Amino acid sequence: MTEHKKIPLPEEPEKSSGGDSSLFERASGAFGLSEFGPAPMPGKLADAPMKRARPVKRKDATASPAATAQAAPAPAPAQEMPDLETLAARVRAKLMNEEMPGAASPQVSSQVPATQTSNVPATIDAPGHATPFRGKPFNVDRELLRDQGLIDPDGEVSALLEEFRIVKRQVLGAARETGTSLARRILISSPHPDEGKTYCAVNLAIALAAEKDLEILLVDADFAKPSLPETLGIPAGTGFMDALADENCHVEDHVMRTDIGNLWVLPSGSQSTTDSEYLASSRTAEVLDRLTQGHPNRIVIFDTPPALAASAAAELAKHVGQGILVARADQTGRSALEDAYQLLSACEDIKLLLNATNFSPSGRRFGSYYQ
Repeated sequence: MTEHKKIPLPEEPEKSSGGDSSLFERASGAFGLSEFGPAPMPGKLADAPMKRARPVKRKDATASPAATAQAAPAPAPAQEMPDLETLAARVRAKLMNEEMPGAASPQVSSQVPATQTSNVPATIDAPGHATPFRGKPFNVDRELLRDQGLIDPDGEVSALLEEFRIVKRQVLGAARETGTSLARRILISSPHPDEGKTYCAVNLAIALAAEKDLEILLVDADFAKPSLPETLGIPAGTGFMDALADENCHVEDHVMRTDIGNLWVLPSGSQSTTDSEYLASSRTAEVLDRLTQGHPNRIVIFDTPPALAASAAAELAKHVGQGILVARADQTGRSALEDAYQLLSACEDIKLLLNATNFSPSGRRFGSYYQ
């Protein structure tokens, strides 16, 4: 028998610095039984679970052959090879875009391809039903033109002609850019009398008549005080008002031919106290269409009464595409120009022409190159 002193005893835990510890103290330190001490933390946290990809669904390889045979499309029946004559006929029909008997009709797309735009300026409308002028010819008094300070069509190039050459380029450019018969109708007016509207209308007409491929018609639309026959030295007769008042009257029969190349004149005609009412009627559009439609190279210039003195200019402005408002230097006021512009606002394109200027801030002297 072994002596009890020789039996090995279990190793004791380390003693605390405060002395020997009791059994309860050792148990509390080992198993966390103390109310005041923190619970022991594990030495290593558990790893987060890894994300796994979804399993790929694969077709069942054990599908029955019958199911596979039903899903497959049925083979097209074999077609007989056409002979050479039939094949040649089909090729000829395809090239000639003809439909063969028994063949499927070609499918036409309902979508219209977009139109390609270009930078080519619009041209004046193509000639259609042209109405020629059938009036009597008359000679314009050249001496009378020179006495009034107007452009002499047979004279040398002057400063006045050069100035109106610039004006006519603006007018022709706007007419060609728009390309309509409305843009080839030009109204010339002024706010008050004696500001030079007739003077500018005659000079512009003579300058435009010098163009080689144009036909210029100068219309006297000042029914109360017509001045074109007296200015040009031609007799007054029937004209614009007669065509408006009589539906059976043809306006081209009253147009006078002058001895100035490409220049025609339409007098105002019989005087009437209801000229504004005639211009407001539907007859005006019919008469003006006979003057311009079908004539892509014809320019019509209307010499109208002052805008603030008579209502005829405002009514005629509804039937023109360009307007020229004449202002006299050191005479026409700004408020008068604004009021006249409002009355003529039915015309979309109104230009301002300054008349009787004797001073040029830029020092321009037109026509001096030819002197």
